[in-house]
Amino acid sequence: MSSYKDIRSFHSAKPETAIKPFHKGLGVMDQAMEPGEIAQLGWNLLREDLSLPAAVLWDQRLRNNLHWMEQFIIAYGLKLAPHGKTTMAPKLFALQLQAGAWGITLATPHQTLIAYNHGVRRVLMANQLVGKQNMALIARLLEDPDFEYFCLVDSARQVEQLGAFFRGCGKRLRVLIELGVNGGRTGVRDAQQMQAVLAALAHWREHIALSGVEIYEGVLDTEESIRALLDRAVVITRQLQQERRFDRDPIVLSGAGSVWYDVVAEVFSAAGLGDSVDIVLRPGCYLTHDAGIYREAQRKIETRNPIAQQMRSSLLPALQLWAYVQSVPEKQKAIIALGKRDAAFDSGLPAPVLHYRPGNKAPAAAPDGWKLVKLMDQHAFLQISEGDDIKVGDMIGFDISHPCLTFDRWRYLPVLDAGYNVIDVVETFF
Repeated sequence: MSSYKDIRSFHSAKPETAIKPFHKGLGVMDQAMEPGEIAQLGWNLLREDLSLPAAVLWDQRLRNNLHWMEQFIIAYGLKLAPHGKTTMAPKLFALQLQAGAWGITLATPHQTLIAYNHGVRRVLMANQLVGKQNMALIARLLEDPDFEYFCLVDSARQVEQLGAFFRGCGKRLRVLIELGVNGGRTGVRDAQQMQAVLAALAHWREHIALSGVEIYEGVLDTEESIRALLDRAVVITRQLQQERRFDRDPIVLSGAGSVWYDVVAEVFSAAGLGDSVDIVLRPGCYLTHDAGIYREAQRKIETRNPIAQQMRSSLLPALQLWAYVQSVPEKQKAIIALGKRDAAFDSGLPAPVLHYRPGNKAPAAAPDGWKLVKLMDQHAFLQISEGDDIKVGDMIGFDISHPCLTFDRWRYLPVLDAGYNVIDVVETFF
């Protein structure tokens, strides 16, 4: 029977011919390399320099989407803190900040730490901060006077826990009151809850600084109900401002996921709150966009929103998956080397859009009849028509729905130019 020592020796043994470094979605390298160095290798997707399946980003489309959202935000005179949980890619955070983002939104203390370690100095954590180690992590980050951090509160008990902890470490924490709705997730539901939270904040004011109000409208389904929540947020912000409850100037008023951000922009900007309030929108999926749920949401925005109509352009899907045909076992079925380990499948399966046979000049549009009908861990079932020209070794490019749950399956994503050349590599930190 093998001992633990034997197993340890096996894992530490070095073969005579070492296997060169290799990463999912990239290729074999002569040595361990940084993403920037990989981009200098001159790889090309169509030359099969990448190991498929691979998730890739299109540089021109990323920049189109950056510019589109920047212009939208400027038109309304608002600020942008894109939700970083979508990509967890610091290189993309940097692009967004360079394009004028006010800060980065995140969901957890761990994500906040990753962003901080890569140079982000303003984080809106659109979540409650709960638990000793989570609080300790944020307290350590707040030792940097240049780091501004906000989290959400929605109960007196949470405020008391935060107050006691941050008094103990001699720090002051900035918080936003989150407003919620019945049937939703977190957030203050009614006036009684609000008074309890305000009383707790008043008690702990020396260590907890109320800095604004936050909502997440994505828990609601209708524009009418969303507008009602937004109006409520405006009323409460004005009331708390009049009562001198806030300890930040300007006050932060924040909302907006990736589906209703135009309605949030319209209502909040029309409230006439002036320079005393920073209105901060938090969409996250606009940067890579998709060809599923967010494409449909964007179409509705461009139909109903006058600013989006005037821009005469649109967001473009910038994230694709490429995989090989590995078997054609039946006349109307091809098996693709792509699975649940590679792509989101909660909001629709990946859609085949490009077909390329190595050696040809360029990819062609995938036939209209091709459709993924089933996804397993490492295999996808592609429905085809009898007689279709599809062979083992062909490469298929897929558009996806819901980028959030595709990014977290990839450590590295090559960035391609229009000629399918790898010009950069984006690293994720989930």
